[in-house]
Amino acid sequence: MTVSGIAQGFWGAVGDTPLIRLRRASELTGCEILGKAEFMNPGGSVKDRAALGILQDAVDRGLLVPGKPGVVVEGTAGNTGIGLALAANAMGWQSVIVVPETQSREKLDFLRMIGADLRLVPAKPYADPGNYVHVSRRLAEETGAVWANQFDNLANARAHEQTTGPEIWAQTGGRIDAFTCSCGTGGTLAGVARALKARNNKVRIILADPEGSALAPWANGGEVRATPGSSVTEGIGQAARVPGNLEGAPIDGAEVIPDAEALEQVYSLLIEEGISVGGSAGLNVAAAIRVAKALGPGHTVATILCDGGARYQSKLFNPDFLREKGLPLPHWLS
Repeated sequence: MTVSGIAQGFWGAVGDTPLIRLRRASELTGCEILGKAEFMNPGGSVKDRAALGILQDAVDRGLLVPGKPGVVVEGTAGNTGIGLALAANAMGWQSVIVVPETQSREKLDFLRMIGADLRLVPAKPYADPGNYVHVSRRLAEETGAVWANQFDNLANARAHEQTTGPEIWAQTGGRIDAFTCSCGTGGTLAGVARALKARNNKVRIILADPEGSALAPWANGGEVRATPGSSVTEGIGQAARVPGNLEGAPIDGAEVIPDAEALEQVYSLLIEEGISVGGSAGLNVAAAIRVAKALGPGHTVATILCDGGARYQSKLFNPDFLREKGLPLPHWLS
């Protein structure tokens, strides 16, 4: 951002997102519950920050040169791919994005629209060589492209430690008692946690996890073991491993949030406060409410509003899909 306040393209427009007071959640708990509006990044999600951090690191290491031919490859649930593709476009690079075919149609259509070379693969567990992460790694190795490796590339968490965390601290005036966030790569939670803990070690860091993920048991001091159930949320949770970005992060505990509880927040924010978010943001807010209730009135809890609801119209706002999954329908879609 320049002194005049004019951003220099995509790279200059990422970050400095508003922190929004969530009225209903705050009134329900007697706390201040604040959502970092990451859906307002130019690529529409919190993953723009990770994409920028990873690509800037590649530039710093001489792997990519602005204005000269280059290719970046990544395996992603969609949002990191969108951020990488747009950031690459701005520098004259190409992007090859490997995505499980189960992801929302809206994200897949958007990736095609912005010029990414989209490669769809069957959804397979991480232990399977056909898993989208392994496919993207092999593709990068075979072609000599840069592999973004968002799960284990520590430039991801570093981007949040340098930007997202300090922004939250400044926006709250340092008056923050807890932070909740779900994890896919772990970059957002780890980076923000380190930034906040460095300023006040008493800030509680709580990992928000969907059912069927193994991260909550691990964060609560146990083994990497998936909890019962499954989730319709995309891009968060890990069934069998802890990503490199999350290793060593200063986490105080975890909350497992069922889909119905997360979707209640998605629909409430939309119809009562005019804030459109996706499933992971709903899960984050649900976790923030739990933490606020445990802390008691008068505390401040911040969380991440990861992306917008429009990326999930065919799922979270589709009555047929919701009925099929046994999930509650918002009254205006019933």
